[in-house]
Amino acid sequence: MDRVVTMNREPMEDEPRLSGRGIRQSMSDLHTWAGLLFGWILFAMFLTGTVAYFKDELSQWMRPELPYQAQVPDQAEVAQRVADELGRLVPGSSQWSMKLPDARNNSVYAFWRTPARTAGGRGFGEGHFDPATGQKVGSRETQGGDFFLRFHFQFHYLSALWGRWIAGAAAMFMLVAIISGVITHKKIFTDFFTFRWGKGQRSWLDAHNALSVFGLPFHLMITYTGLVTLMAMYVPWGERAAIKTPAERQQLTAELSVFIQPGKASGQAAPLASIEDMVRQAQERWGRDNVGRVTAVHPGDAASRVAVARGEAGRVSMSPQYMEFEGATGKLLGIRDTVGAAAEIRGVMYGLHLGRFSDTVTRWLYFLVSLAGTAMVGTGIVMWTVKRRQKLPDPDRPHFGFRLVERLNIAGIAGLSIAMAGFLWANRLLPKDLTGRADWEIHVFFLVWAAALAHAALRPPKRAWLEQLWTATALLALVPVLNAVTTDRPLWHSIAQGDWIFAGTDLLCLALAGLHAMLAILTARHRPKARPRRDANRVPKADATLAGTAA
Repeated sequence: MDRVVTMNREPMEDEPRLSGRGIRQSMSDLHTWAGLLFGWILFAMFLTGTVAYFKDELSQWMRPELPYQAQVPDQAEVAQRVADELGRLVPGSSQWSMKLPDARNNSVYAFWRTPARTAGGRGFGEGHFDPATGQKVGSRETQGGDFFLRFHFQFHYLSALWGRWIAGAAAMFMLVAIISGVITHKKIFTDFFTFRWGKGQRSWLDAHNALSVFGLPFHLMITYTGLVTLMAMYVPWGERAAIKTPAERQQLTAELSVFIQPGKASGQAAPLASIEDMVRQAQERWGRDNVGRVTAVHPGDAASRVAVARGEAGRVSMSPQYMEFEGATGKLLGIRDTVGAAAEIRGVMYGLHLGRFSDTVTRWLYFLVSLAGTAMVGTGIVMWTVKRRQKLPDPDRPHFGFRLVERLNIAGIAGLSIAMAGFLWANRLLPKDLTGRADWEIHVFFLVWAAALAHAALRPPKRAWLEQLWTATALLALVPVLNAVTTDRPLWHSIAQGDWIFAGTDLLCLALAGLHAMLAILTARHRPKARPRRDANRVPKADATLAGTAA
């Protein structure tokens, strides 16, 4: 009996353990620290990446001046209208490219290069164009949903290189946390069907396990493919050793993107042939609404060339497929439908990560499972503080390190929701003619987030959680009201018109407000259990299950 008691209790500080650390205990520590060190960055990456699955729809909502699109217009006619307008708008451009409207985009986004007129190299311009008229639309300046996509993997106020290195390190830690978590929790699949409501720490652990198992294949896929998309930056030595000549680099570029080597202009003026006819040929090959982009180099010159690229819908691989034409005559120069095996694998990985191939149902599945992954990361870092507080000598007076983690949890989770809602509010409230308006929307996002961190540092932890969760609830719930007041496209009008881009964004904000309200209510009801006093003359009762999972 004495031996049984000895084997089931935790050893005292002044006595040695009977056996060494096992693989599960080692993996448990690795899982804990891998998740904690990058937990806040991973949470932000997961949440902004989740929202980015609807970046096109969100961008439409953030440009209410663009008209509602009941059906996709004929892309060939639209391409010709915008090409004519670009010829008048930027006659000296060496290159322009337009993204044609589709089921998720109601305007034409165009980018063009202009000759340098001042020191500093070549300039560029961009704008949105009305598909019906071809004329430039005067919509408010905003990055729209693209901000969340870019923040997801390169953050902001950092160079793209440093941001991507930080994102890569976080993704690697995420991969380590997933693998070590599976090894640690040997009953994780059994625990998936077990949820004990209202049990404090046990409930947090059950939720963490359930969310982890629910999307485990997706989480592995999204983490690994995220690393693969930037592998040439993280491990460039193989590419540098294998690809040395300019011709080989041109071939690599052609395998990875729709990029026409510009060459030199002839200096002989020659108008572009019919862009509409070129797009018609692409439609015959890929379908009426499945042309993605039209790019022209040296338009108006006899040496001009035009590439018409296939859209992203309906195919998993992001490898480029395009038809290349002689710009002055419209002669078809070649068709690229395939790439090498390595490039195709990379294209599939990239496509799986971004999910742009998906239809509406698949995109919602991506969104929901990715949201579960966000919650998995959030419950993990919150559970760390819940468990550690019970082990502190004085839970009411924790040390600085614990207080720092606790405050970062509040600002990193609840504060990020407030900042994202503040970004939407800034889009509606900032003056339309404000200089650098798109940048100021982003500045508001970070200013609100910084204010949330300051609030978390100044308020008691539970009060800070409640106040920030209720603030996020209010801001999200009032987004449809704000939209109705500041635009002529309120929720009821959008539903009546069948404009589910606007209506869906408003309804999603209401649903997320309800989610935050539920979290606030659960937080208010939470009562931490008092830690029982240890009696030196009594052996504590072992709880093998809790000890194993908490480890």
